[in-house]
Amino acid sequence: MVRAKPSPSPGEMELLSLLWRGGSMSIAEVHESMGQPVAYTTVQTRLNRLAEKGLAEKIKVGRMPTKYSATVEPGAIGASQLDSLVERVAQESVVPLVAHLLDGAKLSADDLKDLKKLVREAEGRFKGRKEPA
Repeated sequence: MVRAKPSPSPGEMELLSLLWRGGSMSIAEVHESMGQPVAYTTVQTRLNRLAEKGLAEKIKVGRMPTKYSATVEPGAIGASQLDSLVERVAQESVVPLVAHLLDGAKLSADDLKDLKKLVREAEGRFKGRKEPA
């Protein structure tokens, strides 16, 4: 069984976003890049938690400050969080979630075209499969 990587907390997610944009960064660089007042030690704790979860790695070279680098791509985290959302909120059915999003969204003609294409592709993948009883 393949074990999924743990999901980051909202605070950890903010730091991952900074690492995706800035690449390898020290605690001080991450702290300075934040757009809000957060304690240096909080940034340090969150970066260390990301490393413990396997979502970032610590890079230590000689006497230079330790740098942190993201080990996951943004899409991998987004997909994991969406799966979790569907599981928690929509009782594993995407229909109510998609219906809600479509109802409140301002969709363009191109958005609708893209969504229809995704549905056709999904139908193609499931064609010929039997529905569960």
